[in-house]
Amino acid sequence: MTPGIMFLSLIFVGISMLVSYVLKSKFQAYSQIPTSSGLTGKQIADKMLKDNQIYGVQVRETEGFLSDHYNPADKTVNLSPDVYNGANVAAAAVAAHECGHAVQHAAAYPWLGLRSRLVPAVQFSSNLVSWVLLAGIFLINRFPQLLLGGIILFAITTLFALITLPVEFDASRRALAWLDSSRVMRTEEHDKAKNALWWAAMTYVVAALASVATLFQYILIYMGARNRNS
Repeated sequence: MTPGIMFLSLIFVGISMLVSYVLKSKFQAYSQIPTSSGLTGKQIADKMLKDNQIYGVQVRETEGFLSDHYNPADKTVNLSPDVYNGANVAAAAVAAHECGHAVQHAAAYPWLGLRSRLVPAVQFSSNLVSWVLLAGIFLINRFPQLLLGGIILFAITTLFALITLPVEFDASRRALAWLDSSRVMRTEEHDKAKNALWWAAMTYVVAALASVATLFQYILIYMGARNRNS
């Protein structure tokens, strides 16, 4: 890793840590605010799925803090214990967001479908990219094509990070629209849920920007080496 890429990485690590800290603080604060409906995250998820006429998706409890996710492979909404059992603004927001992905799946939302199709390629590239890029930097003057291969692998993960953005923002949009129309929250609760989901989305924005910036740095290194050797 070159000094420039290392410096850039440190900047984005710092930004990511800051955003994660704010997100956790928001989640903890909004976890102390009970929803007027008194519904738990599990009940919120069940109701949102039912209201959207989705009956083939199971809501499960999974281990970990903020480990919540929707799995399109087995059609499950997986909620962390705090969200699954919590009857508060944070739990309602997260549960509705994950169900937003289930609604996307049922509606054949194209960005979600594209992201799902990229998963095997991302898993493959993630296992190799660090080693190929490292070797490519060391052998840049003798074998620049190796760095080019690493750039292509890294570009796959960058593309995945960029495609994730509309998927996450749209899931939050669907969640907030349903929370508003279903009236399971008061206006002030809805505003806090919106704020929590916005900070959650920012973690994906930072990750995508970091990936794009790093990819650009590697491309500049490759272009520089090619110009020297030409």
